[in-house]
Amino acid sequence: MSLKAVLFDAGNTLLFLDYGRLAPAVGEATGVALTAERLRAVAGEAARSLERRDGTDRERASRYLEAIFRLAGVPAAQGETVRDTLLALHREKHLWGAMDPRTPAALARLREAGYRLGVISNSDGRVVEGLGAVGLVGWFELVIDSADVGVEKPDPRIFGIALERLGLAAHEALYVGDIYEVDVIGARAAGLDVILLDPLGQHAGRDVTVAATVAEVADRLLGAPAA
Repeated sequence: MSLKAVLFDAGNTLLFLDYGRLAPAVGEATGVALTAERLRAVAGEAARSLERRDGTDRERASRYLEAIFRLAGVPAAQGETVRDTLLALHREKHLWGAMDPRTPAALARLREAGYRLGVISNSDGRVVEGLGAVGLVGWFELVIDSADVGVEKPDPRIFGIALERLGLAAHEALYVGDIYEVDVIGARAAGLDVILLDPLGQHAGRDVTVAATVAEVADRLLGAPAA
């Protein structure tokens, strides 16, 4: 087969914010009643802030987190309290501490079919820790963390680093990520095909293949599993 590897983003693709941990901590710090369900409900709207290409990935992530809590009812004036609380939580344990329970089976199917698996993430040097915390790190032959290599998406060089380490040409790898302006544009600039993870259907009609989950990515490549 010409496609030999499937490479994934981490945040909002393999790893998700642990809203059950964030809601009570930020709620207590700000005095605003928050629930995991409320944070989850506004996350899709907040994700639009990630599509802006200006700033670093850390700045985009900060905008995203601030937008979630603002949309959930935390006054903008309490933004510093939110940031301080999240930073303290992240020091204790990776904020992105949840995953879709269907993901391990999907990764197993892909690996059993012969695909090499890897991760390319804009992160803070802790993406391996985050993947390990949810039991996913062992599925991946390669994990590229932007903090470790000094370049971040959408710069095509970070994809080139992954391809060089795997010994693959660009046409032999597929990238799966959730942000069009970062993941799709960056991967295409490096010559990779892309699937955009779009669980809320916000990118229907765009010039890219979309899937709602990692499990759907596996179905697209391998066909749906037998019932």
